[in-house]
Amino acid sequence: MFRMSEYMHQLVHPTPVKIRRGSGGVKPVVIWNLTRRCNLRCRHCYTVSADVHFPGELTHEQAMANVQDMADFGIHALILSGGEPLDRFDFFDIARAARPHTRMLALSTNGTKIHGENADKVEQIGFDYVGISIDGIGATNDWFRGVDGAFDDAVRGVRECKRRGIKVGLRFTLTRDNAEQLPDLLKLCDDEGVDKFYLSHLVYAGRGDKNRGEDAVHDHTRAALDLLIERAWRNASDGHPLDIVTGNNDADAVYMMRWARDRFDEARLSNLRDHLQAWGGNSSGLGVANIDPQGNVHPDTYWSDYTVGSIKHTPFSRLWTGTDPMLAQLRRRPRPLKGRCGACAHQSICGGNTRIRALQLTGDPWAEDPACYLSNAEIGVADTDDRLTVTPFRGKRHDPAHDFSL
Repeated sequence: MFRMSEYMHQLVHPTPVKIRRGSGGVKPVVIWNLTRRCNLRCRHCYTVSADVHFPGELTHEQAMANVQDMADFGIHALILSGGEPLDRFDFFDIARAARPHTRMLALSTNGTKIHGENADKVEQIGFDYVGISIDGIGATNDWFRGVDGAFDDAVRGVRECKRRGIKVGLRFTLTRDNAEQLPDLLKLCDDEGVDKFYLSHLVYAGRGDKNRGEDAVHDHTRAALDLLIERAWRNASDGHPLDIVTGNNDADAVYMMRWARDRFDEARLSNLRDHLQAWGGNSSGLGVANIDPQGNVHPDTYWSDYTVGSIKHTPFSRLWTGTDPMLAQLRRRPRPLKGRCGACAHQSICGGNTRIRALQLTGDPWAEDPACYLSNAEIGVADTDDRLTVTPFRGKRHDPAHDFSL
């Protein structure tokens, strides 16, 4: 995750870089997908969820044992996700058990079930943050999410959180079919008093891989970043509280650095660069971990094809601190990158970007990320005509009719 607003504040009020890595190593943010069950059928769902029972998910006892293991391990940030996590039969039991042991407890939801008793329980447990996914205004969102009325229900969820004083954010996955609605989503944030706006770039996993032909073309991506950067700068300058972050394309940090280069003196640029390098970009397998509904551990939420092990057999703490070869490679700095990513002058900032997209297109997790929207000149590599391009799944773009087959 690239915390754009945080780094904009460094341009307004520079501070020294804090060393984040302690002697005990990095304890990851754990994203725990509690269930694949979900009442929506989103086109870009990376877990290929549906409103059916999926066999093999963790039992209550296994889930509670994992809560205790993470507490003993010292996990400070836990995100409960899905599917739709509120569709898990013991969701609130898990959340209550985790709350005393983690500094930051977050809920990632489609928002449609955050009302009434559910909303009261979310407040009582004390979630630090609720992220609600919305992919456009009105009918656009409903088309992306496969259910009529999903937009209105999600906005109701936002309002129920705000009414209870719960910090709430909107999560928006950018594609070429909804890019033009980004200004409207930001206005919705302003109108509803939303605390955070998260723009997610499409990752080719689950139905997101099937619908990768809908990925935002590079011009649309750059236009979206231009808008977010200008908005984040205004917010930092005038004290507006909306926090802007992006995810799944660490080239965003390099793009912002180039924006700042034309506007600020070398002292502020140097400080910004130091902060971005301390962050280091993509953190799959190091600062981010994923546990899927069946208890399998992955380097992040999109690496479902690579499993470190299962918490049904080995505690998460042991799996994460073991000798897994892929984790070892992901933790290398610099990583063993190839193509444009290998030759890029900004590896220390972006960390090689999102590896799963390269893997899906080439079979090689160390190939260049095709979603990097920066030109060769901008990343300091020689011009070449063999740059990877994103092609639609199965050779053609899907018809815009609702195709949500599993």
